[in-house]
Amino acid sequence: MNKTELLEKFHEIAVSPRAQMDRYLAEGKKVVLAAPVYTPEELVHAMGAVPMGVWGADVELNKAKTYFPAFICAIVQSIVELGMNGDYKGASAIMVPHLCDSLKAMGQNFHCAVPEIPFIPVCYPQNRKPEYGLEFTISAYERVVRDLAAATGLTLKPDALAASIAVYNEHNAVMRELSAALAIHGEITACQRSDIFKSAFFIRKEEHTALVRQLLKALQAEPAERTDKIPVMISGILADSPKFNKILDENALHIVVDDLANQSRQYRTDTPVTDDPMRDLAVKFQNTDNCSLLYDPKKGRVGYIVDLCKKNRVKGLIIAITKFCDPEEFDYPLIKRACDENKIPNVMVEVDRQMVEYGQVQTTLDAFREVISE
Repeated sequence: MNKTELLEKFHEIAVSPRAQMDRYLAEGKKVVLAAPVYTPEELVHAMGAVPMGVWGADVELNKAKTYFPAFICAIVQSIVELGMNGDYKGASAIMVPHLCDSLKAMGQNFHCAVPEIPFIPVCYPQNRKPEYGLEFTISAYERVVRDLAAATGLTLKPDALAASIAVYNEHNAVMRELSAALAIHGEITACQRSDIFKSAFFIRKEEHTALVRQLLKALQAEPAERTDKIPVMISGILADSPKFNKILDENALHIVVDDLANQSRQYRTDTPVTDDPMRDLAVKFQNTDNCSLLYDPKKGRVGYIVDLCKKNRVKGLIIAITKFCDPEEFDYPLIKRACDENKIPNVMVEVDRQMVEYGQVQTTLDAFREVISE
């Protein structure tokens, strides 16, 4: 496939998760839903099932409102809404990491609202760095394996986890290579970039790696097109709304680096390889840093974002705060102060699964573009 065909393929996958799920079910495979973020998909993959990401959707919330207050993240609400609407029918289970208060509530609410799909909690320690935190993570993963076996009827065979870790490490590497390539290929739009990253949630990582390698080969075969786009960085949990990305494209803003939980943030850390793959997988979580959802009293993420902005010579930082996301909101004042001190232009916009009109975001980014283009 050429570049255009590949970008169309990524878009097709990104907008049709149900079709991908139906394909796997028709092939006789088990599908396990993986809620955000840092879900140990390698365990699902190693047991022969297909992990499929669920990050909600831009749908009207009706049924889910009976389980949540209005002032809670619409990502988790929409996941439950989709489950109640039958969009996940056929899934063998859903895995939900307990990395924020909203996710903790979502797991139990999904369990009650969609009882036909078993709920598997992924309980991570707050203090993941000490040895006792590592041991806690290992025990949590062992429980996940038992729950997956009960839900799917599958078993974890010897050497299977090591093989799956290799698959995921390879995907991490190719996605980091992709990010570097997209930084110089301004002709790839924000909408297309979103499609590439989003599609990774809905197909097996081997398949996605193969497609990304083809795209990288296509990009390398032709010089990057000269554009007058302005290089920016974007940070946040989620920025996959077509309307939001269209605004970035209309303002000729080129994302050269991101700190998005649904994009590059999840590909930063590889799993080390020893003769104990379960421990290796836990060490991966132990080594994961610079995220609002992970405990860090020193707030290293702040300096990390400033360094990324400087290293990539961006003209400005866009902070996309998911509405009612407390962890991101707590980090924002620190990030803004650090950027201001380092003379990095920055702007905060609020995004939400329930947003229909993006007029305020449009006005804000229009003004921001004027500032950083001077």
